[in-house]
Formats: sequence, structure tokens, C-alpha cells
Amino acid sequence: MPVPVRFTPDIEQVQPGESATIGQLNDTFDMVLDTTAQDYGHAVRAVHAKAHAILEGTLTIDAGLPPELAQGLFATPGDHKVLMRLSTNPGDILDDAISVPRGLAIKVFDVDGDRLSGAEGRTQDFIMVNGKVFQAKDADAFLGSLKLLARTTDKAEGGKKLLSAALRGINSALGAIGVESAALNSLGGAPNVDPVGETYYSVTPFRYGEHIAKFSLAPVAPGLKERTGAVIDTAENRDAIRATIRDELRSIAGEWEFRVQLAHDLSRQPVEDPTVEWDEQEVPFVRVGTIRTAAQDSWDDTRVDEVNEHLRFSVWTGIEAHRPLGNINRARRDTYRHSAEYRQRVNGCPIREPA
Repeated sequence: MPVPVRFTPDIEQVQPGESATIGQLNDTFDMVLDTTAQDYGHAVRAVHAKAHAILEGTLTIDAGLPPELAQGLFATPGDHKVLMRLSTNPGDILDDAISVPRGLAIKVFDVDGDRLSGAEGRTQDFIMVNGKVFQAKDADAFLGSLKLLARTTDKAEGGKKLLSAALRGINSALGAIGVESAALNSLGGAPNVDPVGETYYSVTPFRYGEHIAKFSLAPVAPGLKERTGAVIDTAENRDAIRATIRDELRSIAGEWEFRVQLAHDLSRQPVEDPTVEWDEQEVPFVRVGTIRTAAQDSWDDTRVDEVNEHLRFSVWTGIEAHRPLGNINRARRDTYRHSAEYRQRVNGCPIREPA
């Protein structure tokens, strides 16, 4: 097995004008936030506004990991409480018939280590989607897509449903010849699959102690794997995904593998371009821990209120050993905080890291 790349600060290539792009991203997110706050009388997240499930569980870090995997949070075996939020990508709360990629945010508790600048508490966040690549190479390209999405926020859902159905058909045809389009998925062409059966990916790279890695979470419990690829009927219920998951997880004990993919060659596993998939044949994902959830009510009112209204998830909440890397991650630092501060200000509700 090739030796993993060692992390050094100079592996990132900061480009001129990044701060200006971040300012434009915040302005564009404000268009989404202002529109949705006016519509709902309540501020919601600029992305991943609609949650489908909130789960409480335990991350168990594997014992006996080899040195290159025993890094950061994963250097010490043991258990950590986690909260998990399953969602879909847009910043408006859409009918589930409009199919977009699934998101998964994980907050790990009681994490020791030097904190990232501005990261409060003792938590570590991981944010993933059910796709292997990001839809834009850098923040400039993402800004163009975001401006398009901002202009469609608050538009008639009927048109979005028709567009989503058409894009699913196109994506299905592309899938038949082995092509997947992250851009089409983000616009409504994603398969309308059950989130509990999906495998999730960080898409962007992170420091992994002495190394560089991407993260993934894959279902292993039989009750979850049975739902992999299962399509949810959304014809009669705009919140069909939430209802389906709630019915399922009342009786299913969940189990997922937390996996890491170490970079071995930065020319083939680049840090600055998240549209490049790291080939799993060259650099496979390897398990470093397991997340387990007991059968539970995935839409418990108290837990939903705590997570949706009082918490934020950010790739920049965590320890220096898992520093986000690359242009897209650098752009996320300010934009995530900007969105949370907007919600806090408009709703008059403090957002904090849990003790």
C-alpha cells in the first residue's frame, strides 16, 4: 500500500480574490434567507433547510487502528454521543416530490484536541451528501449556480415538480450509460431515494491528523441496507420522506460504518478540486468507527426543536486535526457562520454549541 501523503500547510493553494467571492456568496445567501424568512415568518438554513429526521446515537471508535488511521478524533478508542440530521439540499422547504440530493450532518460530542479558530465547545461536525463529488470546482463556479438557485427560491412548486421529473428522466438515461451528473442532481434530478439506505460522502478533503482524507458513512444494518435505492412515493404527502423514515426507524436499530479515504497522490487525489472523484480502487475507504442508533422516534418534538432551532452544523466546528481543506471549504467557513447568525438575529433564538 502506498504511503499516505503527509499534511503540510502548503498543500492548499489560496487564490487571489477568494475573500471577494465569499462576500458575494453571503450576499446571494441573503437573497435566499430573506425570501424564506418572509415566506415562513421564521428564518431557516440557507442550505439544507428541510430536515427529514433527527437521530441520537453513539459513535464507537475502533480499537487497534494502524498509525495512519489512528489520527485526531480517531486516535483514541471509545464512545461518543452523536446527533444526526438527515435533510435535503435547498434553502427553501420544498415538497418532497422535488427530488434533490440527501444531506447528513453529524455532531460528535466530547472531542478533545486543539480547536479550530472560532470553534466553540468540544464538538466535531461532519457534513456529507449522498454523492461522491461537489457540483462546482471552486467557489466562483458555485457562486454562479447559487445565483440561479436564489432566483428560483419562492417560485411556484408546480413548475419545480415538472422540472424535477424531467431531470430525473435525463439522469436515469445518463445513469444507464454509467454517467452521473452532480449538477443535474442539485437542480432536482436526483433519484427520490430513501435517505436511511444511502451512503454519504464528505466530498471535500480534510486534514486527518498527519494525513489528508475524505470521509464517508455507509449503512451496514440489514434494515437500512434493505432501503438502499428504495424510491419513496411522494404523490400524496409533501413530507413523505419524513413520514417514511419515522415509520422505519421506530423499529429499526441503525448501524453505519464511519470510513476514511487517505490521499496517496495529490495529482490524483487533489485538494483544491472537489469535482474530482478519488478512485476507490486506488485509495479505498477504510472503517475507523461505527455509529449506532437505537430504534427511536426520528421526529421527536423536543429533539427537533433543539437541533433545528438552537444548533448549527459547520465543517469548521471541530479540532485542528480535522481542518477543512481546499477552496470550497475555505468559502464555507464564513458562509456557514453568516447563515447561522442570520437565523439567530431574525428568530431571536441563540444558536450555541452544546455543553
